[in-house]
Amino acid sequence: MFYWLFYAVLGINLFKYITFRLLYATMTAIVAGFFIYPRLKKFLDGMQFEQTIKEFMPETHKKKRVPTMGGVLILSAFTLAVILWNRLDNLFVWLVLFSAVGFGLIGFVDDYIKAKLKNPEGLSEKKKLICQIIVSFTIAVILYASGFSTVLYFPVFKHLHLNLGILFILWVIFVIVGASNAVNLTDGLDGLAIGPVITTSLVFLVYAYVAGHARFSSYLHLPYISGAGELSIVCGAVIGASLVFLWFNTYPAEVFMGDVGSLALGAILGTVAVIVKQEFVLAIAGGVFVMETISVIIQRLYFKYTKRRFGEGRRVFLMAPIHHHFEKKGWEEPKITVRFWIISILLALVSLSFLKIR
Repeated sequence: MFYWLFYAVLGINLFKYITFRLLYATMTAIVAGFFIYPRLKKFLDGMQFEQTIKEFMPETHKKKRVPTMGGVLILSAFTLAVILWNRLDNLFVWLVLFSAVGFGLIGFVDDYIKAKLKNPEGLSEKKKLICQIIVSFTIAVILYASGFSTVLYFPVFKHLHLNLGILFILWVIFVIVGASNAVNLTDGLDGLAIGPVITTSLVFLVYAYVAGHARFSSYLHLPYISGAGELSIVCGAVIGASLVFLWFNTYPAEVFMGDVGSLALGAILGTVAVIVKQEFVLAIAGGVFVMETISVIIQRLYFKYTKRRFGEGRRVFLMAPIHHHFEKKGWEEPKITVRFWIISILLALVSLSFLKIR
């Protein structure tokens, strides 16, 4: 909006620069978040939208009486910053917004069932997955129909490409749905998920800027995607909104993200990764999310295998996702969170190094 008003109409050149709009989108999300939070907190407390704790959760979790749906804060601040500072004639921006709102609504329904209807299971896994696939499929089809490149790129190997053709649609669904649920699985401790979201968003802020800059992308042997630079502003808005949320979600949390936040944030990261052609970088930068997801898969498969083989299900971890395993081993919640943040920062640095390793 500001791009159109101040640059296109008034001719103020400052507003055409992505770096300028990126900085102010981040700050706008921060200011908006601090403005929204007290009002949202009052509403959530009044509606008694408390997180429903399942019986098998560690004892420390059962003592928490914290409102959920804090992801509404993230989505509101993020959306406002994007609309104000991005070019609204950019298809990629609208696809990311559609992804955020679509997955956010799925998460909102799930949270509402858990918190208000006191059903700890929430929306069934099948229904949730179907809705996620519908949103992701829509994004994939729009990209494919618009003539977006279906070539898959690999980090490090600059000449290794794979044209997916029509299979690009399935790939997009896999990446977005996978990223969304991976962030959701990680959101189990105060501040645990939002830290890696910030570091991963910072990585993609850089990759999006480079992908949308013809000279930089050519020099670094990365695919040039016209218009992708606007997604660096989107990532800045994610970082700003996430920082505000972390202010209130750090241990001991005043508010939980809920599925409305975790599903939307994961979908945003997955959509941006698809557009800038760095899906494998997402798996590395978001390695904490991958680790959490793999721990759940291993736990479930091993339990089913041993139950079928020995008549009794056995477990690899004390509890999955893996952050609960460390809780069961006696680690304090802040220690787990900070150590996972450190891992995320290291993975972000590795991911950024791929800009030159080719």
